[in-house]
Amino acid sequence: MSVSNSSKNISINYSISWFFRKLITTIADLRLAIILLLIIALFSISGTIIEQSQPINYYQENYPESPALFGFLTWQVLLTMGLNHVYTTWWYLSILVLFGSSLIACTFRRQLPALKAAKIWSFYDQSRQFNKLALSAEVTTESLDKINSIVAKKGYKVYQNDHSLYAQKGIAGRIGPIIVHLGMILVLLGAIWGAFTGFFAQEMIASGETFTIQNFLEAGKFTNLNHPQSFDIKVNNFWIKYTPDGSVDQFYSDLSVVNKTGEELERKTIFVNEPLRYNGITFYQTNWSIAAVKIQVNNSPIFQLPMAELTSERKGRIWGTWIPTKPDLSEGISLVTKDLQGTMFLYDMQGQLISAVRPNMPVEVNGVTLKILDLIGSTGLQIKSDPGVPLVYLGFALLMIGVVMSYVSFSQIWALQEGDRYFIGGKTNRAQVAFEKEIYDILENL
Repeated sequence: MSVSNSSKNISINYSISWFFRKLITTIADLRLAIILLLIIALFSISGTIIEQSQPINYYQENYPESPALFGFLTWQVLLTMGLNHVYTTWWYLSILVLFGSSLIACTFRRQLPALKAAKIWSFYDQSRQFNKLALSAEVTTESLDKINSIVAKKGYKVYQNDHSLYAQKGIAGRIGPIIVHLGMILVLLGAIWGAFTGFFAQEMIASGETFTIQNFLEAGKFTNLNHPQSFDIKVNNFWIKYTPDGSVDQFYSDLSVVNKTGEELERKTIFVNEPLRYNGITFYQTNWSIAAVKIQVNNSPIFQLPMAELTSERKGRIWGTWIPTKPDLSEGISLVTKDLQGTMFLYDMQGQLISAVRPNMPVEVNGVTLKILDLIGSTGLQIKSDPGVPLVYLGFALLMIGVVMSYVSFSQIWALQEGDRYFIGGKTNRAQVAFEKEIYDILENL
């Protein structure tokens, strides 16, 4: 009975072992790695083309059900598949994990054994072994020591025993593919780590205000959004530089990082493509708006009214607000403007244009003197935290180094003494013509 159970256990263990060997062989297949890489590239391109992390109404407007883009891509399909946040979907991350597993399996099954084999001293002890080499010859020389000396001058590392000689150079060419795989694995780990621990937020903050990051649009599963932030951001000033024709050239935000007591920790003026980075969080300048207007009626105290962006059938953005001219709010005027350059338009309650004004320019309206003092801009900030970026950068650096190393030729030379006869030959894995010239030069010196 015990013999039967033992045989059964051996059979189960063999089946499990066979299954894992088959699984690793499949994962390490180069064809699978290429297919996975193409799939990753395809969905990465889709994440670049399709705007990510936008409100639902944005996708409803740009990807309607009729007519559907390409006949099938509607906003419902897009949201169901997660194409609005491709890089954090479970299936995209699963593909990254599978591709990383393929690289690891390939490294251990192919690259490391190849490197280990390359480091072994492989002497030839029979002359017929030289027949399998593409480059080999029988030479006349005094000793193996002379061959040793000539080959060593060519940069080879030489190993010699009594009757045989083995030389190699370019071991970096064998290490290069391993470095490439390691770099790609680090890039994948960085992308996965960033997806699970990073966040993406947007804020629209008026000039002069201080804020704490709150409007999170996307966050990783391990991101602790409830953890109190140790700093705030103060928008010291916001302004826009215009071109001579009146269009926006660039917009700027003067930001300060302050602690909870108001002490300034860092300060920088940011603009498009020049963000502020602090404590692993990056603040990008991406948008702008008009937040409020400062007004004085007659000799009243200065007060501030919020402005809202209005829908316009014409191309361009406009903002407006309603200014009461009587204490009981029974009468008032509308103020409309399209930018921060200062020109504003006043309309009465019937929608008729009253006047065009500029800051600090008094105007008589409904029996009062109205003075518009200033327009207050607000900056649109895109805020991103990606703790995986250092790993990605390190991975790309190793990837470039590994690619360069992979172009180094791994060359081997053998020599053998049989009595008074000497044989020499060699092979390389690339740059065959250069290696042939090197072998001919060695033969000439002999």
